[in-house]
Amino acid sequence: MAVSEIRSILVGLELLDDAEPDVFDDALETAVRAFQQDRGLGVDGMVGDETWGALDAARWRLGSRALYHSVPDALVGEDVRALQERLLEMGYDAGRPDAVYGARTARAVAQFQREVGLVQDGSCGPQTMKALRRLGRKVVGGRPQWLREAEAFRQSGPNLVGKTIVIDPGHGGGDDTGVVVPDGQRRWNEADLVFDLASRLEGRLSAAGMRVHLTRGPSPSTPMSGAERAALANTLGADLLISLHLDGHSSTAAEGVATYHYGTGNGLSSTVGERLAALVQREIVVRTGMHDCRTHAKTWDLLRLTRMPTVRVDLGYLTSPVDRVRLIDPMSREQIVEALLAAVQRMYFPVERDVPTGSIDVRQLRMALADKG
Repeated sequence: MAVSEIRSILVGLELLDDAEPDVFDDALETAVRAFQQDRGLGVDGMVGDETWGALDAARWRLGSRALYHSVPDALVGEDVRALQERLLEMGYDAGRPDAVYGARTARAVAQFQREVGLVQDGSCGPQTMKALRRLGRKVVGGRPQWLREAEAFRQSGPNLVGKTIVIDPGHGGGDDTGVVVPDGQRRWNEADLVFDLASRLEGRLSAAGMRVHLTRGPSPSTPMSGAERAALANTLGADLLISLHLDGHSSTAAEGVATYHYGTGNGLSSTVGERLAALVQREIVVRTGMHDCRTHAKTWDLLRLTRMPTVRVDLGYLTSPVDRVRLIDPMSREQIVEALLAAVQRMYFPVERDVPTGSIDVRQLRMALADKG
């Protein structure tokens, strides 16, 4: 990607005053950070693959081009996301507003076209745009897609038995080891520690009756992107996805656990994912005593492209002496696993039957399942 191209896009978004000079200066870094903050990306001022994808998508405004379902390379852009949100507000099921013009979005457009007397081709051209602008919302009192998601989750019942969960150990593959910290004769790395946590969690969730899949093994040959991990979870038809990571910082004083769910800067949020994030965060903080860095909405590919409630958990700073002591201790990792298991079980309780944080004895879950068998 060229610096001139990045500057041009940011000027168009009114985040930068001038497309010149063709250098990555302080003003450009500030604009990139503002863009990342606005789009719910990681704010580091650098243009990696995910930030560049969001910048490329931001070129488009709804109505500036014809939209249609293209296979295998789907159209992606802010105009697609705006169309999806518009359709959802009008009561059409366009799926999660992920900015990808897929089959579900095309079906929603075709349904709209049928109801307003247009040709039902599933594409959004000038005539469809005119009809969209003429009509207002059909559904009020909440975001229809998130209401559908919450109702579907409620109807799935309170039992874990038979439900499918994907556990995603972050990083791994080739040189992608994540955060690495030397400690005497040892070198602790994020990829190995989160895989250990994922393996422990896999065993606990399987014992509770869930079908569990990991996105990778202990030593994959190549790294996987967030989009590839999301595609795998979608293919498996997962009911939930939990992604495990560790954090790092130049200051050793940075410590604590944080949990992320899908959400945008304009208030659009996955209500089920937000609830799962809150439960995971509270259970870990109460059971381990780790510093509470709260929950946050982000639009990372893994959160945006999955079709099921998804959270990413940063389980502490490997660069923090306080957190590292916990993370390298197998017993402390067991506490984290028990917290995650308790949060998953609470997700399936009806809200009116929820229990206080830290009160679920995960050993009783296994005993209850053994008694049923």
